[in-house]
Amino acid sequence: MNIDHILIRYGELALKGKNRGSFEKLLLANIRRALAHCEGVKARRTFGRIVVELNGVAHEPVVEALAPVFGIHSYSLALRVENDVEAMQRGALFMLNQHPEAKTFKISARRAYKPFPTDSQTLNHLVGGYVLKAKDGAIAVNVHTPDANINVEVRESGTYITSGAFAGAKGLPLGSSGKVLHMLSGGIDSPVAAHLLMQRGAELEMIHFHSPPYTNERAKQKVLDLVRILTKYGGEMTVHLVPFTDIQTHIHQKVPSSYEMTIMRRMMLRIAEKIAIERGILAISNGESLGQVASQTLASMHTINEVTNVPVLRPLLAMDKEVVIGKAKQIGTYETSILPFEDCCTIFLPSDSKTKPKRTNAARYEQHVEVEEKCNAAVAETERLTIATRTAKNEIEQLF
Repeated sequence: MNIDHILIRYGELALKGKNRGSFEKLLLANIRRALAHCEGVKARRTFGRIVVELNGVAHEPVVEALAPVFGIHSYSLALRVENDVEAMQRGALFMLNQHPEAKTFKISARRAYKPFPTDSQTLNHLVGGYVLKAKDGAIAVNVHTPDANINVEVRESGTYITSGAFAGAKGLPLGSSGKVLHMLSGGIDSPVAAHLLMQRGAELEMIHFHSPPYTNERAKQKVLDLVRILTKYGGEMTVHLVPFTDIQTHIHQKVPSSYEMTIMRRMMLRIAEKIAIERGILAISNGESLGQVASQTLASMHTINEVTNVPVLRPLLAMDKEVVIGKAKQIGTYETSILPFEDCCTIFLPSDSKTKPKRTNAARYEQHVEVEEKCNAAVAETERLTIATRTAKNEIEQLF
């Protein structure tokens, strides 16, 4: 006997009612994409589960590849046997022997395939009794806090025997919530916000504003490196690199220093809106947290948001900075984010930025700014890159 399958469970998807099938198909497509490099491994859908057939492939790289796939609640190494009580007994003993340190055990049988004649409670006794006898007093039953919990799951395609589970990335399958244009800086916050959005099923395109020669190529490369890290979770990503030097210098010349940051953020949002509309994207997002800096007060957000009707999503709005840093370390973006290369938001940064800018004042100062001309020029000069690889979008669309 050998571990020959991985059994994948999902949480939220089970609550999706009539749409559940579409979510499951999308999750299956994402799992197959994640396992594409594991030659010989196959994934298929069964009711309430996705089953991965290892076909002789070592389980370690498969376990690693499944870890960042959103929509998976947990997954377990599994031994598949026929729907036969004696086969289940031998399989459960094999699985328990994978835990040589265990002093107590429990059998947890679940008859998902109701035509199987033996009910779950009876299976617990039959399998547990066999294991207890085979171990000849070397182990005891503990139904409350066992050292090893052996799960026996009877399904139509066979019985899967597992013990223990790996935590999945949880959330919703990537692509199930549509597409968002994410404003990615080189800092700690925005990559974490991107990860949280992907966990809720959003497929992302990135937009980054850079100001050469004030920001150098290493600053731009830092952002592309962050995107590359995030592709582990989101697959291939499009990055829109917007030249912002001309707009920043123009604002610096035309606008009082206390409103420079506000007008700059309004211009960024206008440009993001144009690219979002052009790309058929329904929302913009960023890494802002309420009250963290002058441009992130409620008054600032109110004034900055005035220039767009596109929803602006802020996943980190109420999160503490230390929590965000911990999350950045967890997802692998922190070390890149703290590299000392400035982004465009630090250029011409005034010391007297308004924390409560008024919309009327912002509109008045913008009368001296070539708003439409500058925004259109920036969009026209935007560089578009594709990072990493993923399955074509139309493959996903065919699932719905």
